[in-house]
Amino acid sequence: MKWDNLDTEPCPVARTVAVIGDRWTLLLLRDCFLGVRRFEAFQRRLAISRTIIADRLNALVEEGLLRREPYQDAPVRHEYRLTAKGLSLYPVLMSMASWGNAHSGMPAQARLRFRHKRCGAQCKPALVCDACGEPLDAREVEAHAGAARGANKPRKRS
Repeated sequence: MKWDNLDTEPCPVARTVAVIGDRWTLLLLRDCFLGVRRFEAFQRRLAISRTIIADRLNALVEEGLLRREPYQDAPVRHEYRLTAKGLSLYPVLMSMASWGNAHSGMPAQARLRFRHKRCGAQCKPALVCDACGEPLDAREVEAHAGAARGANKPRKRS
């Protein structure tokens, strides 16, 4: 498997990595979920080159995760807003933040806390079965390879 060919692999994880598997892309998406929309704000927060930001934002627009919306005419300037496709990455980023809280060695006071706006309670991101609502655990889920992978045998996690 070659890095440049991940987008053609018959694996959803590989294809996702082909789109968002770069550290700056993930941090740009994080900032988008935090309400950052303008190029200068991304640059202030990330302190990386304008070229890297422009390249990653353009790729996210091309992939359909962000859309450009003009907010100024002379000179033309754009905001970057999450599309429905981009918003669907929310569980991925929430899971990464939750994992980072638990395993990155950050002091408790520096960890992200999540509050459910509707009920006001502190919460933890959780994967649940869409059929029964029970929490999902890697030891309790089977993944079946699609026809493109050649077999339809269940793959259990050990």
